[in-house]
Formats: sequence, C-alpha cells, structure tokens
Amino acid sequence: MTSVVFMGTPAFSVPILRMVHEEGYEVLAVVTQPDRPVGRKRVLTPPPVKDEAIRLGLHVIQPEKLHDSSELDEILSLNPDIIITAAFGQILPKKLLDAPRLGCINVHASLLPKYRGGAPIHQAILDGEEKTGVTIMYMAEKLDAGDIISQREIAIEETDDTGSMFDKLSILGRDLLKDTLPLIVKGKNERLKQDETKATFAHNISREQERIDWSKDARTVFNQVRGLSPWPTAYTTFQGDNVKVWAAKMGLTSTNAEPGEVIKINKDSFEVAAGDGKSIAILELQPAGKKRMTAEEYLRGTGSKLAIGDKFE
Repeated sequence: MTSVVFMGTPAFSVPILRMVHEEGYEVLAVVTQPDRPVGRKRVLTPPPVKDEAIRLGLHVIQPEKLHDSSELDEILSLNPDIIITAAFGQILPKKLLDAPRLGCINVHASLLPKYRGGAPIHQAILDGEEKTGVTIMYMAEKLDAGDIISQREIAIEETDDTGSMFDKLSILGRDLLKDTLPLIVKGKNERLKQDETKATFAHNISREQERIDWSKDARTVFNQVRGLSPWPTAYTTFQGDNVKVWAAKMGLTSTNAEPGEVIKINKDSFEVAAGDGKSIAILELQPAGKKRMTAEEYLRGTGSKLAIGDKFE
C-alpha cells in the first residue's frame, strides 16, 4: 500500500483528501495550517481540511512554520512514499521535498506555467480568461515551477465567480489526481518541464485590488467583482461609506455619464456608468454596517433614496 502525507488547508483541498483516503492509500498524517480566529468575534476555527481529517480518523499536524520545526521532524520520521499538497499555504523545505521516494506533488488550480502563486483562480477571472484548469506537478524549491505531470482544463463561464470556480476546480483536481496517482505509483507518468518564458504570476490579492475604479471599462469592473467574490470582495464608496459589491452583471445601457454615476434604477438592480460608456448592473451589495442584500432589497430600504446622478467613488 502506498503511504501518503497529505498537506492542504482550505475547502478546495477537502474533496482531494477524501478521494485519497477512499482510494485506499495509507494516509499517515494530514498537515494543515493552525486554527485561526474567524469573524468579528474572532472565534478560533480549524481549517476545513482539519475537520475532514478528524472525520476520517486521520492524524493531524498543524505547524505554524515548517522550517526547522518539530513538526517537520515528525513528518520526516513518517517516511511516506509520496507527499501530496493542495493549497497548503506554506513553502516546503528542501529536505522535505527530497525525502519521499515518489516525490512531492502539488494539485495547483491553473494551467501552469500560467498563474503561479497563491491566487490563480482569482487572477484568471480578473484577467477575463475564458478557461483555466488544474495542473498536477512535482514540487520544486522555486514557486510552482516543478515539472508538469498532468493537466486538465475547464471553461470559465460568464456566470462564474471565484467561489464557483473554486468548487469546480476542486472536483476537477480530485478527479485528475485520482487518474494520475496510479501512474505515479507505477512509474509510468509523464514529466514535462515548464516553459519559463510563458510563466505568469498570481500573487495574493492586495487591498488596493479590491477597490473598484469606475474609470475602467465595464468588462474590467465586471471581472473584478466576480473575481473577488465571495472573497475578499470588491468595494466602492457611496456618500463616504464603503459598500461591498458581491454580484453584478454587464449592463445594457450606453451612457455619456461620468464614471461611477447611477444611470438607471431597475426593480432588481441599478446601473452604474463605467469609463467606456457602458454600464455595470449591481445585483448584490453590502452597505457599511449592514448585511449582504440583493439590489432589490437595498432599493426597497435605505437605498430607496438612490437617485439617477448619484455617484459611487
């Protein structure tokens, strides 16, 4: 039986861990990030992978940092045949990369060498890509630069946001790994070097990227909203207060209005001018200090004062 140490943290990794366990691989340990405070009340919350590991009765290791830690020594002492990572969130030290006889592999949510880094799903949508995918690769010391073992692509639909693509790519990664692992165990897998000249990067989202710039074209704003939904969420300001924009679509109205101006109010949305003479229809939003709501709910409530010509900054 092939022995595995699995390393992952968010919900993206959960179906992948479950598959590895259900396929009969010997999961010696699950390594995940420490519990973190979540929400306004800062409730200490375990990562989704920890919850799943406990449900499956698996041993959990939670290093704050792997390098030169007792947890690293513990993982090395397990002597797994292979280490599988999926959105773990830490760089693996060289001594760990070199230890398993079948190597360390990673399930990465992009078509490498495009979108190396921590936010490949966000960035693909922000950039207006029409497709993305999953790559299974050997891990190397350089970020997401290891040899490619297998890849599978999927379309990004107009209605997709980062949340829906996380779910789709998690399942795609699960299925691709299920097909790929037996080949690795048998030594029959492919191994393709990445073309460094085609490498691009998807760095973690900064606060500056979250603010909507209405002077940009409507398609860019639309991609920003869906690329940052449901986290960390795009925002704008209205009458001095921040407003999160959870969902939007391309508007149907052409306009000469200033970027950010409200140009049309519908029953279930309102349209805001972008910088190219087109508009964005706001579908869901969250005013400062209030809950997330549909545009229709907003317009029936305090938003009923919203008028043509009002401006989002």
